[in-house]
Amino acid sequence: MEKYWEIVLKSYKGYFNYLVHEITTPSWHNYFYWLIGVSLLFWLIEIARPWRKNQPIVRKDFWLDAFYMFFNFFLFSLIGYNALSNVVVTFLNDNLKKIGIDNLAIFNVAELSVFWQLFILFVVRDFVQYFIHRLLHYHPFLWNFHKVHHSVKQMGFAAQMRYHWMENVVYRSLQYVPLALIGFGIQDYIIVYLFAFAVGHFNHANVKVPLGPLKYVFNNPQMHIWHHAKELPNRYGVNFGLTLSIWDYIFKTDYIPEDGRDIDLGFEHDEKFPSDFLGQAVYPLNKKDVE
Repeated sequence: MEKYWEIVLKSYKGYFNYLVHEITTPSWHNYFYWLIGVSLLFWLIEIARPWRKNQPIVRKDFWLDAFYMFFNFFLFSLIGYNALSNVVVTFLNDNLKKIGIDNLAIFNVAELSVFWQLFILFVVRDFVQYFIHRLLHYHPFLWNFHKVHHSVKQMGFAAQMRYHWMENVVYRSLQYVPLALIGFGIQDYIIVYLFAFAVGHFNHANVKVPLGPLKYVFNNPQMHIWHHAKELPNRYGVNFGLTLSIWDYIFKTDYIPEDGRDIDLGFEHDEKFPSDFLGQAVYPLNKKDVE
């Protein structure tokens, strides 16, 4: 038990020092300022070439979504997730060693070139996330958490970051084993995370960019807007791909019936859903549902 307590203390101290360093030491390798820079870039693009021209530059809940970005990427880990995840991973590895398993990897990607390592991580991670995203819609308990993301009423780049903190736990937990099986640690290769983050901003942005045949490969605003549509062709949703749209076309969950520029967003009875961060954070823990 003392071992795990030491891990908790080191995790808090280590992550706090990391966050202070990120904020006080701007550089090309700085994750904190990459997020800010990418966000400002997409905001400028929205201002210059908006798809919905009547939508305000500072749209409804813009600052709430901006807060979610910093909370989900940094504050949540500082509050406790980083320490908890380090304890769980150590506990898992300790118990695997007791039964003779030193490494979960069945395929060592480190033997490949950097390009193929990045490509495999990107594709496998996005494939797993597609099914996790579907699970968030299909399972009633998880859907209550995912409603936070679908409470967006005016779409913009920062809407990507409005999601309940529990989704950090669900996504990272469920993708840990598949990535470990091919020899990746959960923090490997920041370039993949930055690319996925940028595409996520693009998917939610108030822009229209014709992709041609690439629309069958990459997610885009004209496809993802239908994922947030209030009126859907089924009870579970459509267009679940995060970065890649190809999974939706393969598994027949794609749906783009027409131009969705001005469709109503949200879910049934969302007018009763909390509009503030604290209300949304505790909502799934409240047995009284809005539906």
